[in-house]
Amino acid sequence: MIQPPRDERRAEKLAAFDRLLTIMDELRLNCPWDKKQTLESIRHLTIEETYELSDAILQEDLEEVKKEIGDLMLHMVFYSKIADEKNAFDVADALNAISEKLIHRHPHIYGDVEANDEEAVKANWEKIKLKEKGNKSVLGGVPNSLPALVKAVRIQDKARGVGFDWEKKEQVWEKVEEEMQEFKAEFNVESDQPIDKKRALGEFGDLLFSLVNYSRFIDLDPEEALERTNLKFIKRFKYLEEESKKDGKSIADMSLAEMDEYWEKAKKLK
Repeated sequence: MIQPPRDERRAEKLAAFDRLLTIMDELRLNCPWDKKQTLESIRHLTIEETYELSDAILQEDLEEVKKEIGDLMLHMVFYSKIADEKNAFDVADALNAISEKLIHRHPHIYGDVEANDEEAVKANWEKIKLKEKGNKSVLGGVPNSLPALVKAVRIQDKARGVGFDWEKKEQVWEKVEEEMQEFKAEFNVESDQPIDKKRALGEFGDLLFSLVNYSRFIDLDPEEALERTNLKFIKRFKYLEEESKKDGKSIADMSLAEMDEYWEKAKKLK
């Protein structure tokens, strides 16, 4: 096993973590707000902080990434402190648990198993998880509360881990085109005739699932791709609002053709 290089700042890092633990102890003892918090009360805040970290990563703002990592570290210490007060576990238990898990799930590093590429590592990981958790299904470890797009990726990853997957990306693209044609043929109707909403949802879901599958084959993160498009749309729409207002126009009173002029200008901006 290759040994990592010496970490010259290891003592400083440990001291910083010890400082956070001390501050958490003091806040829990003396701050009226911190004293009131429970695992449940800070849960939604943790979710919010996770999305804020995601935003900072997408914006490639490393200074903001640093701040958001700190916020999430605080939450992890907070949860551990509350659990310690309940005599359930403390932060050392949590850290040792993840260390043991990492060692157990990397037998190609800490054992005698061979895994020479990423796919072999992922396959071993999923097999070990299946044994550890006693899941009856390979998909049993996918959280129900995951956003649908992220869940689709995890489902497909886990299925691939046990060999249930397409062999070539061309096969996946054929499936995308098949699903697109099926949806288009039935639901791209020119009249205002109502459609079967339930069946349309099912077919549209099939189309999205196949697109997620293809993105995986070409190593693209569909969640990141969609979020980047969301941010791009927001930027361009705000430009439309601001520039039309400078010209004395109200967006509510503009025609689509007028708005499109500003939109085309926005598209030329970086």
